[in-house]
Amino acid sequence: MAINNPAFRNAGFQRGGGAATQQPNMTAEQLQQMYDQPAATAAQTDRMTVEDTLGKSVIAFGILLVGAAIGWFVPALAIPAAIIGFVLALVNIFKKEPSAPLVLAYSAVQGVFVGGISGIFETIYPGIVSQALIGTVAVFGVTFALFASGKVRASKKATKVFMIAMISYAAFSIVNIILMVTGVNDDPWGMRGAEIMGIPFGLILGVLVVIMAAYSLVLDFDFIKRGSENGLPRKFGWTGVFGVVMTVVWLYLEILRMIAIARD
Repeated sequence: MAINNPAFRNAGFQRGGGAATQQPNMTAEQLQQMYDQPAATAAQTDRMTVEDTLGKSVIAFGILLVGAAIGWFVPALAIPAAIIGFVLALVNIFKKEPSAPLVLAYSAVQGVFVGGISGIFETIYPGIVSQALIGTVAVFGVTFALFASGKVRASKKATKVFMIAMISYAAFSIVNIILMVTGVNDDPWGMRGAEIMGIPFGLILGVLVVIMAAYSLVLDFDFIKRGSENGLPRKFGWTGVFGVVMTVVWLYLEILRMIAIARD
């Protein structure tokens, strides 16, 4: 059967015709040189790797910081940047093939938005930006350490709960904005300003949202890990970068709002 199979008619499968029989005997020194050669890079294999995705993330966050600096000094750009960022987020989410320019553009615009909002909050609550940054780095670092150690992993059940919580939170946020815009609720934080046993509802909700954002990071890390293990095309590393940038920005804004509510 093997002889009649066209796939085995290649010289490499024939006795006496294989490449191995035609190769000269290699010395121990030549074998050692072969094994000492560096492994192929992601660019050479065109496959997604954790290291390559990490490099892309550094670039994206560097651009985000540049945008944040611009927004910090020109806070008026925050609202236009928020609108453009929302559109770019939808494009990146629903686009079948990841695009590096679109992900980097999203990072830049989100940076302008975050910088503008941060500048406004810093004027009202001096020192709040540094506190929010420390909180964001702490949550990110702890989540990454737990994931890297294998103590935290994404699961189907947890992901279902996460999706339900996300939809519920999105519905709450929309209703809250409508109540504030229409004047039904004149509290600066809307329903978040309501107190439960003396504690602002925004603080209680904020803790839950930070946990949600942390699990979202776990999902992002899990995608990057599985994509690298399964040998996805290198370009899908940008999908992982987009997810991490989006989650970190969300996490930072939630912590910023929590601290502002607490200081009020």
